[in-house]
Amino acid sequence: MSKVIRFHRMGGPEVLQIDDVDVRAPASGEVRIKVKALGLNRAEAMYRSGQYTFTPQMPAILGYEAAGTVESVGEGVSEYAVGDEVNVIPAFSFADYGMYGELVLAPVHALVKQPAGLTSIQAAATWMKYVTAYGALVDIGNLQKGETVLIRAASSSVGLAAIQIANLLGAVPVALTRTSEKREALMDAGATHVIATQEQDLVAEVNRITEGKGARMAFDPVGGPEVANILRALSYLGIFFQYGALETADLSVPVMELLGKDLTIRGYQLFEITQDPERLNRAKDFITKGLESGALQPVISKTFPLSEIVEAHQYMESNAQIGKIVIEL
Repeated sequence: MSKVIRFHRMGGPEVLQIDDVDVRAPASGEVRIKVKALGLNRAEAMYRSGQYTFTPQMPAILGYEAAGTVESVGEGVSEYAVGDEVNVIPAFSFADYGMYGELVLAPVHALVKQPAGLTSIQAAATWMKYVTAYGALVDIGNLQKGETVLIRAASSSVGLAAIQIANLLGAVPVALTRTSEKREALMDAGATHVIATQEQDLVAEVNRITEGKGARMAFDPVGGPEVANILRALSYLGIFFQYGALETADLSVPVMELLGKDLTIRGYQLFEITQDPERLNRAKDFITKGLESGALQPVISKTFPLSEIVEAHQYMESNAQIGKIVIEL
């Protein structure tokens, strides 16, 4: 039997409970992993509370990221062997797999060997955020040296990953945050500039930073009415990525900016990368090289034991964190 986090009804963090579950043997194309650490993601809170893209079937499992040791392998699995240290990349549905547990199943296509030099805690804080940021900034956006990228919710784990990737590319990461409270921390994390959008004129600040040219790219998990100002701050042929919906209201789009600058507004999810084997392999290679060179360094906000999963979700929803929240087993 394995301790597995499940929920039997939708709601707040308090619905999460630890159940003793008999985890079956891995089927063809699967491995069973003894988990050492797992990373928390906003998608899991949305799924738990009934705000995700599909409805959970009870009792529901959840969890996209884990680091651990291969305990057994299913038929046809040749890439990994018992004892391998592996990480799980979000490349599956919660309807099929969940990483919140001592012993979990994962599809082989969602695995990567743990990069050299990473601890399990660091590894559990790696793949969701770096693949998400890589997909928009590198794979699709082709961000170049010297170009400016606006990174909204910059203190989130994905926001910090985007700052690091922009720096790796020689681009100019501009962190967008609501107030000045996190300004120093964001500068320490590598942001070239920080704009507090509730205290400063976003468009004026971006024009100052870019000498009137505007930013070539914006990377936004929030949405809502502030998007109009972000679009006004983009350059000719600028591209806006919406990769989340922390505000569920429809976007406000200034049509003359859209037409006058020939802007691109694009929805994006990391599954666009993780469900395409060639693109996922390129992401793995880019991120692994970045980690091993030290250019990419996972930022950990706080760790919790598995027994405090409710408190960990409460902390995630407080928005107090800078970086990733990790459960250590």
